[in-house]
Amino acid sequence: MSQRTFSIIKPDAVKAGHTAAILAEIEKAGFKIVAIKRMSISRAQAEGFYHVHAARPFFGELTEFMSSGPIFPMVLEKDNAIADLRTLMGATDPAKADAGTIRKKFAVSIGENAIHGSDAEDTAAFEIGYFFAGIELK
Repeated sequence: MSQRTFSIIKPDAVKAGHTAAILAEIEKAGFKIVAIKRMSISRAQAEGFYHVHAARPFFGELTEFMSSGPIFPMVLEKDNAIADLRTLMGATDPAKADAGTIRKKFAVSIGENAIHGSDAEDTAAFEIGYFFAGIELK
């Protein structure tokens, strides 16, 4: 059954010119890109998006990083989308990511790890709504 998930190509990957290559990896893995946009977000918007991590020690660094340059939020669709995207992305730490994953190929550190992907259906729904509220996604 088809499922939707949410992803962001993060500022480090955009700045390094990896956007097209990451999108190609996503499409090659069978994902349909339902919606995508290029945008920049404020620190306050990043804090709202990552509110679940507000008490974590990396919260300030994360929100500063995510508001440091353009990002590409997107809605993706395919069977088993959430789990399949997480496999395609690889481990958060690119040094521990499997060969062939997006983070192994394009990430530079745990903090600058090229891509975000939802971890569950409820977070995917929140994240899609956060960036694509009011937009009809067909």
